[in-house]
Amino acid sequence: MKSLTNCVLNLVWNLMKLYDLLCLEGLARGLQVFKERIKAPVYKRVMPKGDIQKLVITEETAKVRPFAVAAVLRNIKFTKDRYDSFIELQEKLHQNICRKRALVAIGTHDLDTLSGPFTYTAKRPSDIKFKPLNKTKEYTACELMNIYKTDNHLKHYLHIIESKPLYPVIYDSNGVVLSMPPIINGNHSKITVNTRNIFIECTGTDFTKAKIVLDIIVTMFSEHCENQFTVEAVEVVSPNGKSSTFPELPYRKEMVRADLINKKVGIRETPANLAKLLTRMCLKSEVIGDGNQIEVEIPPTRADVIHACDIVEDAAIAYGYNNIQMTLPKTYTIANQFPLNKLTELLRLDMAAAGFTEALTFALCSQEDIADKLGLDISATKAVHISNPKTAEFQVARTTLLPGLLKTIAANRKMPLPLKLFEISDVVVKDSGKDVGAKNYRHLCAVYYSKTPGFEIIHGLLDRIMQLLDVPPGEESGGYMIKASAGSAFFPGRCAEIFVGGQSIGKLGVLHPDVITKFELTMPCSSLEINIEPFL
Repeated sequence: MKSLTNCVLNLVWNLMKLYDLLCLEGLARGLQVFKERIKAPVYKRVMPKGDIQKLVITEETAKVRPFAVAAVLRNIKFTKDRYDSFIELQEKLHQNICRKRALVAIGTHDLDTLSGPFTYTAKRPSDIKFKPLNKTKEYTACELMNIYKTDNHLKHYLHIIESKPLYPVIYDSNGVVLSMPPIINGNHSKITVNTRNIFIECTGTDFTKAKIVLDIIVTMFSEHCENQFTVEAVEVVSPNGKSSTFPELPYRKEMVRADLINKKVGIRETPANLAKLLTRMCLKSEVIGDGNQIEVEIPPTRADVIHACDIVEDAAIAYGYNNIQMTLPKTYTIANQFPLNKLTELLRLDMAAAGFTEALTFALCSQEDIADKLGLDISATKAVHISNPKTAEFQVARTTLLPGLLKTIAANRKMPLPLKLFEISDVVVKDSGKDVGAKNYRHLCAVYYSKTPGFEIIHGLLDRIMQLLDVPPGEESGGYMIKASAGSAFFPGRCAEIFVGGQSIGKLGVLHPDVITKFELTMPCSSLEINIEPFL
């Protein structure tokens, strides 16, 4: 029982990177091979007895989705469970390797309802008209895009081609539309439980991923074909006239040394045992040469294996991570707390001792929070923007801690006054000098919210912080001082800039009534925000 549990856990561990484990067929097959009940199948591409099916790509697709590959599953036998698994695998692939259809879109069709050769082209939306999947009437592509804007499932994919002058479309020789990738298939070629021959096409912007997706689908469900694990080839003709045959179903061989696996994993196994472990992971292996070399055959289902380290990892998984003996490291090091975090923890304790309550707010916020509500233009904030925000509340990385604390006060207005909050966390700003284009800074922010502004309390808190940091008042010997300043978030004449050793580290002051109102507050409020990194 323990052995079975370990093998299940090992396979689940690999689920995130092994696309063949995303469906029941692949998972069951992987378990059977792992338990050595069956051998890993050999997948074969076969030529049809008659004319080969052909998919012709026109040059119009180049600016939309230039690549396409295809294959045929012949004499397949579906049951309700098999059919559901087939559809589910497509959806799972769409969500991960296909990147929500942006890189690859899968189309599956009942071949018996179609007539080849097939043409993959691109046309103006108004020139495309067909009956889409599960619809009873024909629509133009323009009409479909409007209809699917309210469809909870398909609306997420419309942006991929919506702004393009031409939309991709696949026709058969009779002008029947198979699909308009990556949005919807045609209803004419809809597959059912009774479908016997399936034409599979994958279109996309990434040729390599399109081939991987096609290989995964056909290898998983060729098990249900009359001739198991065989896939009928399709000829794909590129715009330049070059002809290629798909699926490729590539097998390749890699060499890895047994002593390398033992060293990396931390075990002592013979080459023969290591080869056996790899074979259980669907990587057929045998010992060759001097007895230390292992030849590993990589099947078309294992596109994740790109380096010897991937093979070493599979050997470790098959061996079982829990079975690897724990040993003390040969190199001894002394751990030490990160100085910035140590300073942060010390300040947190003393801020709490000063009567302030710590808050922990989101690192992401809306553009309005850090710009409009504080009287700034978003371009002046140097904010790092999220390219695909899921909600208006999380559009940018915060450049200041103040909005988060003000929103916290707004959510706790019923609490007794005064409200004294602080936070010590990172802010993010653009920095072209960094390899990632942005830099984090550790800020300390405190706010005082009551019937009176409480500027003297915030000023006193600043003095206490400087006392704790052993920074004396005055300009001499690296001391601190404040100078009258102005800020869009502060009341005129009630704002000061804080300098330490001649370097500006932040501001304190009474917030402007407009800022307070925009955060749905009604009482005066004072704030302090400084960068604590210069004190290290």
